Amino acid sequence: MSRLVAFAAIQGAYNIVSKVEGKYQQALKAHNASTKVGFPNTAYYLPVIYSLIGHKVETLEDMKKPLAFARGLLPPHVKGAHHLPYLGPLLDAGMAALFAFEIEEALRYLNEPNFYIHSEDPDIENGKIWVGAADDIVLRKRGVEFVDGSAPGFAAIVGAAPTPEIAKMIVEDYQKRSLYIFCAANQNGTTVIEQLLQAGVQVGWNTRIVPFGPDISSAIFALGFANRAAMAFGGVQPGDYKKMLLYNKDRIFAFVNALGDVNAEWAAAAAGCVNWGFPTLADTDIPEILPTGICTYEHVVANVKHEEMVQKSVEIRGLKVTVSQIDIPLAFGPAYEGERVRGADLYCQAGGGKTQCTELVKMAEMNEIEDGKVTVVGPDMPDMKAGSSFPMAVYVQVAGRQMQPDFEPILERQIHHLTNYIQYIMHIGQRDIAWVRISKAAIEKGFSLKHIGVVLHAKFHQDFGKILDKVQVTIYTNKEDVDKITTRARAEYRTRDERVEKMRDEDVETYYSCTLCQSFAPTHVCSVSPERTGLCGAYNWMDCKASFEINPVGPNQPIEKGECIDPKLGQWKGVNEFVAKASRGAITHYNFYSLMHSPMTTCGCCECIAATLPQCNGVMTVNRDYTGETPCGMKFTTLAGVMGGGASSPGFVGHSKYNITQGKFLVGDGGFLRIVWLPKILKEEIKERIIKRATALGVPNFYDMIADETVGMTEEEILPFLKKVNHPALSMPSLIG
Repeated sequence: MSRLVAFAAIQGAYNIVSKVEGKYQQALKAHNASTKVGFPNTAYYLPVIYSLIGHKVETLEDMKKPLAFARGLLPPHVKGAHHLPYLGPLLDAGMAALFAFEIEEALRYLNEPNFYIHSEDPDIENGKIWVGAADDIVLRKRGVEFVDGSAPGFAAIVGAAPTPEIAKMIVEDYQKRSLYIFCAANQNGTTVIEQLLQAGVQVGWNTRIVPFGPDISSAIFALGFANRAAMAFGGVQPGDYKKMLLYNKDRIFAFVNALGDVNAEWAAAAAGCVNWGFPTLADTDIPEILPTGICTYEHVVANVKHEEMVQKSVEIRGLKVTVSQIDIPLAFGPAYEGERVRGADLYCQAGGGKTQCTELVKMAEMNEIEDGKVTVVGPDMPDMKAGSSFPMAVYVQVAGRQMQPDFEPILERQIHHLTNYIQYIMHIGQRDIAWVRISKAAIEKGFSLKHIGVVLHAKFHQDFGKILDKVQVTIYTNKEDVDKITTRARAEYRTRDERVEKMRDEDVETYYSCTLCQSFAPTHVCSVSPERTGLCGAYNWMDCKASFEINPVGPNQPIEKGECIDPKLGQWKGVNEFVAKASRGAITHYNFYSLMHSPMTTCGCCECIAATLPQCNGVMTVNRDYTGETPCGMKFTTLAGVMGGGASSPGFVGHSKYNITQGKFLVGDGGFLRIVWLPKILKEEIKERIIKRATALGVPNFYDMIADETVGMTEEEILPFLKKVNHPALSMPSLIG
């Protein structure tokens, strides 16, 4: 290891710690020691400090201990002779710098509360481009992408490229590989984020290009995000630094790109990242650390050419990424799913209430279709006028020896994601309410509607090759053709809905597991039945059945129910045996239909969490999108942090939005009519289903009996309302008795 590396990193760490100590003393002069500090809307305090040493920083006074800890980590300076530039002292210096960086950013939140915008996306028009620390809502929302593999890791980019074009090239190459790009620091007053904006690239969490902040200290937010994921989903306890760092090395595939001159503070930050197993690649001539040790391969690599930066990064980190080679003129990948096509960028559109836009997937016989045939019937892009709206129907026919009609809606639902994965194309909705917006940039690059079919053909084969052999796509844009497909499609939709809605848990002898989240919550085993969809809302029983057909050794395994132990609570011998094995003995049993008695485990990726309200003799449930307080005294983020790591927590249970109106929802505790409080946004979102379910139960006005935040935020506030409307829960047997 080079003496110059050790000298620079250790000197940089001394500089950083001393600087932050000075800022801390200034803060104590301006504020009381009891002044609250922290990152907004998170249950993890200052997450790097909290996760590694277990210290909760809630006030200015609380900063004293970790700052002293950082000072104590600083090793002796590298001397001119007989120096010992071992990796150990270098790692200590890097960790000291990172602790100081986190305190520095917390002080920034205190002194400049409006410096960062509290949003997933920056407000470019008003010059608010830095989003700062991710709150717990973002963590939960994005965490599932690291669980299911759609986000295999992240690239932390510090500094700036020589030109905006080079910055765009590097970032878009990472996007193609489905990585997140976490950006911080500046080079001579310029940042990668500002270069991307100059090049017309959309940034924000929705496009996976996250503008954390303009200084090197802002890079701490990336490490904080990684450590919070380990605590939230992986069951790593605060203070267990060894397990925390190993977890990140083994499961969070991340690395640093240093663009521009690397000064002493950058060197210290790079040394700190090595503790996590995250290597650094630089485009400049800096001293290297090539031997393996902490990182999987090299620790610091220099002189990486910009055109080789992406490939070299994933190679050195040991990240296995599959790049879809699809023959279209636009980039393609999950990173573009959140990309918007706004009014000023719009060239033309289909659907959105202006025209009809319909999607349908149907099974065909092998000899009826031609694999790879993509046809556009009617006007295509060259025939469309700028600003126009046109009707469209996407009709996909699939054939395969293992294909079944039950798989049609599963494949059809993929059209939304796959179309959205095309750069400069925006897709909203599904079925007969789809909406496709095509940007001017797509037209300039030669986009054709045929390219949607090319994508569907390629990805259906890649993702569902186990069940299909042929895919043929026809896209209609003549109104009469679209109307015909729409009429047929609506009949198909009705048939499917009736088939799914009529399914009952008693109708099948096999349920399915989902263990996707075990990479973050090792003891969690989600069991999916016809009347209990997956907690995340992404999988129902039919989806899991299809997944098993596609990948027999994957996360969705069949579970033979076996002997029914308790039909009311929903417990089966076969399920218990599977859960005990899949959780490695951590969970021996649970119930499908209860939150009071051994409820199902919760992974932290759930759409909703239900909780008991004893004074009201009922239950409330809160969805992830709702950020306010709830009558149980905890926000969604707090609830998820308490019981979302794979535990079975009586009195609480995770579930999907759709599950609320399924027939078996909490029937072991009184069922659907036990609901006394829902956030207004959730209540309105599922209003039609609530009314339908309540009417079937003989309480057609039940929707108006459910309290929300406009009624009250505590049990004491909502109880009078429940009495006034004579809520059914009040006359039920005691929930906790």
